[in-house]
Amino acid sequence: MKHCISLQDFTSEEVQGLVRQALAIKRDPKRFRRMLADRWLLMLFQKPSTRTRLSFEMGIGLLGGRSIVMDWDSSNFAISPIRYEARYVSSHADLVMARLKHHSDTLALAEHSQVPVINGCDDRFHPCQALADLLTIYEAAGTLSGQTLTYVGIHNNVANSLALGCARTGTRLILVTPEVNPPAHDPIMLDELERAGVIERTLDLRGAVQRSQFVYTDTWVDMEFFNDPAFEAQKNKRIETMRPYQLNREILDGSSAQILHDMPIHPGFEIAEELIDDPRSLIYRQAENRLYAQQALMIHLLDGGA
Repeated sequence: MKHCISLQDFTSEEVQGLVRQALAIKRDPKRFRRMLADRWLLMLFQKPSTRTRLSFEMGIGLLGGRSIVMDWDSSNFAISPIRYEARYVSSHADLVMARLKHHSDTLALAEHSQVPVINGCDDRFHPCQALADLLTIYEAAGTLSGQTLTYVGIHNNVANSLALGCARTGTRLILVTPEVNPPAHDPIMLDELERAGVIERTLDLRGAVQRSQFVYTDTWVDMEFFNDPAFEAQKNKRIETMRPYQLNREILDGSSAQILHDMPIHPGFEIAEELIDDPRSLIYRQAENRLYAQQALMIHLLDGGA
């Protein structure tokens, strides 16, 4: 049994196969419409979601399967050790997707589940998003090998997953991350990838963009804290630090790099509003591609084929 906790769980061949499979599903969805017939997906949410819920719920349905949505904090997961609830719920589902706050809880769920577990996002990794990002680059460029992607923003779960995904697809990643979310900080992993020549770290955003075919930004404040009064001081500090790293036309001047953002968007903060619908923007295609990437991942975990 295989889980998807991070892209470390997959070989280079598997990651590239998932991307190709996702594109095949996008181009000919009818061919896959019964691929997961009569399979059940349980979705556990501790964090709010738009794209994760929509892509998985529609995704399994379009493959012939069915889904159940469960709120973590309204269930017995909130009051009982994870190992007991995981053992029970996995006796009824073929696959579990969990979007949780803490990586340790994702690991505990996978350890005690009797079926594959997908990390739908936690504070350390977001492999589902990274697969959609790689699909978007592959679709736009026709290849992943040899492409250069600049990621600018807070070093977070998305940055970690992009680093692992790029390492497995021959894509070069330039990280421009002046601030770090502590739970996502993994200096050993990053140092290894930097020594291998997979990633580069710099604070020269303009120079990085000029060397890239794609540029990617993300929120400066995690969604669960964005409107939290208790986080207001930290939010303001981050905004002050990150202002020079906003993605805008001045930064992109002279570059043909295509624009990525994993949404939700906070216009005027990490990205200027004028870039969201810019001709170079792939943002909505990237969001749509969550559906096909998640479908490919579910097929792979349940039927072993990507």
